[in-house]
Amino acid sequence: MIAQQTSYDATRLTTTEELFRQLKSDIISLTLTPGSKISEVEVAKAYAVSRQPVREAFMRLGELNLLEIRPQRATRVRKISHQDLHNTRFIRAALEVEVVRAACRGASRKSLKAIRENLKEQELAVKAGDASALHPLDYQFHNLICIAADRLPVFKIIAENKAHTDRVCMLELADAAGMQEVLEGHTGMFDAISARDEELAVAKTRGHLKHLDATLASASQNYPDFFED
Repeated sequence: MIAQQTSYDATRLTTTEELFRQLKSDIISLTLTPGSKISEVEVAKAYAVSRQPVREAFMRLGELNLLEIRPQRATRVRKISHQDLHNTRFIRAALEVEVVRAACRGASRKSLKAIRENLKEQELAVKAGDASALHPLDYQFHNLICIAADRLPVFKIIAENKAHTDRVCMLELADAAGMQEVLEGHTGMFDAISARDEELAVAKTRGHLKHLDATLASASQNYPDFFED
């Protein structure tokens, strides 16, 4: 009896995780736009699952402030919050500055090679104007720096905070200049880490994150209905 229950829970958790990742991706990519309604019933039907794993995925997305779940009212994709963006950028800067410092001190040749290969793929995506390819490479780039710094658990926190800033970036990332700016920011960080120059790496990291200010200002003006507060 216990073994059967464990097997069932494992299957349910796997389904919940898959739904969570897919819905999170859809929210970040703006397939599900800020402010739009989302239904447990419709999601369960679309994925041919029961409502329980959908409900659990919704709860996790609510904890990340990506869904607005209100009892007896429609669940909506959370609009982009200026306050959330300021908070998450602060957290990211605090974490990533220390991560690049550690990477400067301890990155191995193997880890630097992996980052270099990632940047080559980013360059191809930028040349092709393929924002959908650049987006996961962006995540991988920051993950690889955490690996190079031997601080992989930190990436979970960085990724959770990137979810908010990335929705803004997706509004502007299709622009060729915006994609090029992302690539140049990543390249500058990598070059500084490769040179073992901690202060330059910190400056490049801060500069890379600071470009979000201009992106936010532009996105707020062009897509006012997607923002709150």
